[in-house]
Amino acid sequence: MKKLCILLVIILSASAVFAQDWSGVLDSTINYTAGQGEYLPDHSFGFEQYANLRLRVRTREAATFNAAFNIIALSGNMAVPAAMSGLASVGPNYAAAMELERLFVRINGEAADVEAGLFRMSFGYGQVWGSMDFLNPRNPLSPNARPRGVMGLNATFFPGLSSRVMALAAAPQNPLEIQGGGIIGGLFYDQHWARASAQGLYAYETPLDSSPQGLHRFGLSVKADLELSLILDALYILDPQDTAQPMEGLSMGAGFDYSFFSGDLIILFEYLFNGKTSVSHRFRGGPWANHHYLYGTARYRVNDFLSFTAGGLSALEDGSFQIIIGQDYEIYQGFAMNLLARIPLDKKSFGGDEDGELGPLLSGTSFTVNLGFRLRF
Repeated sequence: MKKLCILLVIILSASAVFAQDWSGVLDSTINYTAGQGEYLPDHSFGFEQYANLRLRVRTREAATFNAAFNIIALSGNMAVPAAMSGLASVGPNYAAAMELERLFVRINGEAADVEAGLFRMSFGYGQVWGSMDFLNPRNPLSPNARPRGVMGLNATFFPGLSSRVMALAAAPQNPLEIQGGGIIGGLFYDQHWARASAQGLYAYETPLDSSPQGLHRFGLSVKADLELSLILDALYILDPQDTAQPMEGLSMGAGFDYSFFSGDLIILFEYLFNGKTSVSHRFRGGPWANHHYLYGTARYRVNDFLSFTAGGLSALEDGSFQIIIGQDYEIYQGFAMNLLARIPLDKKSFGGDEDGELGPLLSGTSFTVNLGFRLRF
């Protein structure tokens, strides 16, 4: 922690002289949670001060150095998980944590563009589930969370004005793996037409104890801008030694969005099929345990400063769901206030005897509200 602080000070000091693009966000959040379950209090409060700092320095003509850091101060119920996981140092009044989020170089060459280091490689057009974006798992219950980067390398080629091909490699998910297991290599293709776009992906992961023959990943993502904006986003994991239930390796999101009143009202629906051995299932580190989910939301823009959001997420098999209500207000350019509330419900909430995945007991809360302020600079 101390060494990372020293490194941050050095880089920030150097950036004052060399940085050509210095930016970031500062989020201040107040949380109230009505607890649910044996080990959680009926009422709890938490506070978070979070900053994401980014800098970019151009070196010579074609290379660009990029770095980003997360700096967090926490208190109350928001500090407890970080402290228990060992990710934060605890002192009087607050717990603190620092994370290196991005550290990479981008080289724009004549034949190809190259990125190497700690950065984000994103795939697919999915707006909610992001099945094809397997290196950066997504959770719609945490819409403001920034996806983590991965240690990797890619080279992007442009065979046409509307297409690109990428060769990629990523280090194992377990950073302590030293025998070569879990390294991912693959190819990615992206093609655009007048009213549609498509992406294809193949990636191979070298053998681990849990997959002694390695894993094959096949991804497809399509979007079409017709009367509705349609998307399909899917990733299939093939484990050669697992032949019992081949379709369980599929994670697929499909849905649409549509706007009314000149874009002031936007509705979005997206369904997820979550196979038991797929990228989005808990078996492989994803957030979901059921097979079928549906997410829907409506966003209404009152004016250029104020908007409201209402929607929900449902696990269709066990009938549990969460209602999500939000409000965004831009106080002035670069400074905004947001309010987000979530209400978990399941069959037991209505007199039944079954706790659902998204219900109060398994979610650990019967009501959560966050009041936040975001400053961009």
